[in-house]
Amino acid sequence: MIIRSDETADLAVPGATSGPGGGVMRLHLFRPALPGRNPGLVFFSEIYQVTEPIRRLAALLAGQGYLVAVPEIYHEHEPAGTALRYDAAGTDRGNALKVTKPVAAFDADATAALDFLARHPDCTGRLGTLGVCLGGHLAYRAALDPRVAAAACFYPTDLHSGTLGAGRSDDSLARMTELRAETLLVFGRQDPHVPFAGRQLIRERLEEVGARYEWHEVNGAHAFLRDEGPRYDPALFLQSVGWMLALFGRVLRESGEVGPVSEAMPAHRRDGT
Repeated sequence: MIIRSDETADLAVPGATSGPGGGVMRLHLFRPALPGRNPGLVFFSEIYQVTEPIRRLAALLAGQGYLVAVPEIYHEHEPAGTALRYDAAGTDRGNALKVTKPVAAFDADATAALDFLARHPDCTGRLGTLGVCLGGHLAYRAALDPRVAAAACFYPTDLHSGTLGAGRSDDSLARMTELRAETLLVFGRQDPHVPFAGRQLIRERLEEVGARYEWHEVNGAHAFLRDEGPRYDPALFLQSVGWMLALFGRVLRESGEVGPVSEAMPAHRRDGT
């Protein structure tokens, strides 16, 4: 399926603090090129924002018939279009911003992105979330919104420790009683960011609240889905994407439900036109 991957939309997020991004969050959009309505996915990136590996995974999903929106998660702190590098400086910056931005601001971003997709004329109204690393945690929190029917969380960091955001004190596990989305969770056993005890804590909480979930632990390192660098595992990438597409296909496509649709939101090409 041919796709479009050159569009963006700039959203004013209520309550967003002014900064280099001016309080406006940029969404990068990926969608099938042919006319039609498709389920919408909010894809939350790792700490480096919308890098080329993130764009390639978003394009893959769009090619399977989804309208994908990828937010710039640090829009209050970085100019629009900024992608941090996969190096020590980029890692330090991304990790610092992860505990500088308030959890409420991450949640406001998620609500704005879901609102955008729910109103988009090319969206059926069926919504899902996905994310990797920090984005896996954000995808989980976004799935606490009752509009989200399915979520795919890959090695979500800080979920077990409750250390997301300013003050390093989030309520993600406490709020799991609100989770109605069917949720896929995938972890690497060799990932030091989510150790065995942390994975057990998450799973015990899922069982405690009676969540609908699918759980996989694989022999992989942190960031094994990132298709560049020494930890990339192509076999695990294909397997994990297969689990995700099966979930989204079953939950977002086979229900037959169509959500509300309204006038198109403004979109811009990646080159700014």
